[in-house]
Amino acid sequence: QIRLFFSISSQDLVSKWLGESEKLVSNLFQLARESSPSIIFIDEIDSLCSVRGDNESEAARRIKTQLMIEMQGVGSNNNQVLILAATNLPYNLDQAIRRRFDKRIYIPLPEEGARAKMFKIHLGDTPHTLTNDDFQELGRCTEGFSGSDINVVVKDVLMQPIRVLGEATHFICRRGENGDTFYEPCSPGMPEAVEMTLKNFVDKGITDKVQPPKISMRDFEKVMLRARPTVGKGDLTVFTNFTNEFGEEAS
Repeated sequence: QIRLFFSISSQDLVSKWLGESEKLVSNLFQLARESSPSIIFIDEIDSLCSVRGDNESEAARRIKTQLMIEMQGVGSNNNQVLILAATNLPYNLDQAIRRRFDKRIYIPLPEEGARAKMFKIHLGDTPHTLTNDDFQELGRCTEGFSGSDINVVVKDVLMQPIRVLGEATHFICRRGENGDTFYEPCSPGMPEAVEMTLKNFVDKGITDKVQPPKISMRDFEKVMLRARPTVGKGDLTVFTNFTNEFGEEAS
């Protein structure tokens, strides 16, 4: 059973003080060894370990060297420390770093079923009216979207109720199951609609009485009109070529 999972980015390991970055790398691996079995996950490792060039700074070179020393030590000692890393730019990785990873696995874009589940996961406990069929439709219409793209779509959708509240000119009073009253935005033509704006509730100090509308499929449809996948066919070709040359595809 894993005792500790270290999720690290380049910002966590880079310091402006001379020699401090190497100490951070060394301390990270030392803590991982002391806490084994453990996992170190380095996100966007290409930002730390890019291909060496004439313009590379001395600080970047020292960090890379220290990281390679630590990774080599992990590999030669059965201390139950697993090193994982992720990159969207595999060809930008220094080949010495690349060789220290026993496996180089290509994880393709999520399939339709996985995309539908991602929408559910990102919505979480947010009140909504979507059905399972709606989630399946979202998975179907987002071909080529990455997990990050789906996250961006959901974040935009989560702002829709706030936009509706900000633009509303009329509200209707409702009574909840516990007997408390609350106000929902509504169209001006609805019976019992009261002409008010969100500012009126703020001025009266009763914003806690305002209930934003639940997320609906229509909210997703509006956002999807302007949403586009960020991974192009050229990017996929690069990943495929790298996999054929150096790695393997996830099963």
